[in-house]
Amino acid sequence: MRNILVIGATSAIAEATARLYARQGARFYLLARNGKRLENIVADLKIRGASSVDYQIFEADRLSEHRQLLENALNALGSIDIALVAHGTLGDQKQCESSSEEALSEFQTNTSSTISLLTVLANIFEKQGKGTLAVISSVAGDRGRPSNYVYGAAKAAVTAFCEGLQTRLYKAGVHLLLIKPGMVETPMTADLSMPKALVAQPEVVAKDIMNAISTGKDVLYTPWYWKYIMILVVHIPNFLFKKMNL
Repeated sequence: MRNILVIGATSAIAEATARLYARQGARFYLLARNGKRLENIVADLKIRGASSVDYQIFEADRLSEHRQLLENALNALGSIDIALVAHGTLGDQKQCESSSEEALSEFQTNTSSTISLLTVLANIFEKQGKGTLAVISSVAGDRGRPSNYVYGAAKAAVTAFCEGLQTRLYKAGVHLLLIKPGMVETPMTADLSMPKALVAQPEVVAKDIMNAISTGKDVLYTPWYWKYIMILVVHIPNFLFKKMNL
């Protein structure tokens, strides 16, 4: 029976992943901002087979509260086998371009809060000497694009941080999985115009995450084809890239 911490538990990907582990009788500690949605997910996971589900309301931008929140989770679970860090926002690029406050707010939620949480979690896992820390970044962090470069830059910072942390934790016997989803159909992307052929369902991404954790994978592009899409995108010469509508 696994003890699983889910941060950002009301996100579509996190919820779909938790449902898979609930079928195996996992114990959960959930953190999320939306209390009503969180209560509904707690009830759903119990119906699906979770052995226990504790939860707490969580505001990502309150960095000073992170240590206590994670200590509460550790005390409730006893130990953490898997921690999935899945919180975040997809801000309005145009608003970020017109307002430095808006741009920095996006960085606070998507980068600073993630680094804060990972720093505390890394010490917990390092002390345990085992477990998996699974962190959702994005393919958007592989190359800055005019359509979402604020979000992409935030995710690029998370990716770089995790790459260093991954090496540190490996030496302590801890697995860090860096997750890079492509386009996923979620409430966060509902208003975006996305090519249907490339859009995945959260359940597909959740299965990929579960498999990557079980096999000890370091980096997961999900669905699989995004690895090859991003290889192409990253290697487009800059003089051409600037002319493209990406």
